[in-house]
Amino acid sequence: MNTTAKPFHIEITEGVAELVIDHPPVNALDSAGWHALAAAIDDLGTNPAVRVILLRGEGRGFCAGVDIKELAAHPQRIVDVNAGNYATFRAVHRNPKPVIVAVHGFVLGGGIGICGAADIIVASECARFGVPEIDRGAMGGGAHLQRMFGVQKVRAMYFTGEMIDAAEAYRLGAVERVVPRDALRESALALARSIATKSPAMLQLAKEALNGVEDGNLEDKYRWEQGFTLQAYMSADSGEARAAFVERREARFA
Repeated sequence: MNTTAKPFHIEITEGVAELVIDHPPVNALDSAGWHALAAAIDDLGTNPAVRVILLRGEGRGFCAGVDIKELAAHPQRIVDVNAGNYATFRAVHRNPKPVIVAVHGFVLGGGIGICGAADIIVASECARFGVPEIDRGAMGGGAHLQRMFGVQKVRAMYFTGEMIDAAEAYRLGAVERVVPRDALRESALALARSIATKSPAMLQLAKEALNGVEDGNLEDKYRWEQGFTLQAYMSADSGEARAAFVERREARFA
């Protein structure tokens, strides 16, 4: 099974669907890419040949989130990007199959959303997690980050835009295991294969039950955040932040 026309490809072997984001240089997806990713994850969730889904990335890092250059050129697409992000994170979180995410390098923005929506995270030693939205003139990611870390840690990361490494993410309980970069894929696949030996019916019930006992509704909380994302994009400071990022200069706020 191959989706070469999209910014990812998929292979299914022994009940494990491996979806690999491969969109150089930094796996930042445009609005169409996010919608395609959501549709693919939804399809895997209804595929009887799939028992477990593994998401990972190729290249310099797992995922740098949205394509800021697309939004700088077409600010009106923020609504479509928001919709694609929402659909992707929902497809992961509400998927009837367990979803494992294997991350390396940078995990930013939409990459955080995918991790926060997932069931299990495996990280390479080089992985670094962050939400630089405050420096990009945007909002978003807090709901999913708070599913990984405690409230005060989330706020420190959100307000500063600073990143934390895999060891710290493991210490704080967000990451199941940390492995060398060259062992990341096999470690995640071994975990996926172990889960794939379980009863598909029991796995589906377990996923639904665990989602049901979570504190609050993740999708509703993210939807609330997205209203502020749109409000942020309407401000002059947001336009300046995006322009500075694209032009590789320091932002100048009034």
